Amino acid sequence: MNHSPKPRQASEDRVMTISTECSVLFRPGSDELRFLPEGPYSLQDGRISWVAIQHGDDSVAGSINILDPNAGENQSHELPGRPGFAFPTSRPGVFVAGVERSLGFYDTNTGTWTELCGGVDSNVENTIINEGVLFRDNLIFGCKDLKFEEKKAGLYLWRMHDRSLIQLRDDQICSNGKAVVTQQDGSLVLVDIDSPSKTITRFPLDIESGTIGEPSTVVDLTSEPIFPDGMIMTPDGRSLIVALYDPGDPEFGVARQYSVASGELEAVWTCPGSPRVTCPQLVRIDGQVQLLLTTAVEHMEQEQKQRHLNAGCLFVGGTTFDAVSDQPVLTV
Repeated sequence: MNHSPKPRQASEDRVMTISTECSVLFRPGSDELRFLPEGPYSLQDGRISWVAIQHGDDSVAGSINILDPNAGENQSHELPGRPGFAFPTSRPGVFVAGVERSLGFYDTNTGTWTELCGGVDSNVENTIINEGVLFRDNLIFGCKDLKFEEKKAGLYLWRMHDRSLIQLRDDQICSNGKAVVTQQDGSLVLVDIDSPSKTITRFPLDIESGTIGEPSTVVDLTSEPIFPDGMIMTPDGRSLIVALYDPGDPEFGVARQYSVASGELEAVWTCPGSPRVTCPQLVRIDGQVQLLLTTAVEHMEQEQKQRHLNAGCLFVGGTTFDAVSDQPVLTV
């Protein structure tokens, strides 16, 4: 990457395409599952997996969930801790997941957890694994400070071919959305979100050497009362779709699409009655590519919950895409 794009402030009035209002796809049947849904992912059989990161304010448990979008049926599998992410593997029903401070395999067929790597972020206290991305059988994931205060959480590369855990950074507060961009010359760029910074940044990434380069800013949201959360690439690799977590009381939540090259705002999706949008994913339902957005109840007082009746639901909205984003499985 030879040139860093000039950071641009984003605002709703710069949208180049029609703003799309989403509708509720699935309303979880319990407060536990509506608290903090994240990480939706397409499965090969047409179902969609997602994680309930935490089953309530004081809970130290979470789950992998598998939703049949056509039948509206959801299977929930409780994990031995709080998951940051879960991705399908080449073994049916088996997911690779980051739970608390460990990577491991969870078998939904048997309910068993097999640790792959422990001791993540072992040099600091009070952090756990948060969001990640699967790229060429490698995991890139970050951690979060449970108090959302200190720049101490790590950003990691798990290199599957030699089972190596490599720390890329040690100065994040709440590491969230990730994407890997392959440039024309074959080099890689990691696009990354540390939510409290309110910026989306990118770094040159070298998986073999286990290193990243100096960061540059893609999108700057510091002037707005929102926080970038989960993120995916569009199918053409030219844009990012970002879920925006609003701790306030707007009537709807928002996800936005930005150009990777320029940071320009390109599209907006809204979620009525649910301001805390956590993660996006492109999914195919009834032959149409739609944007699925998870939303959360987290940090809402009872009065807010009564106003935001769709908080914690999974939404879908129309798109102009004819394919979904790359959603690989881990080969095991």
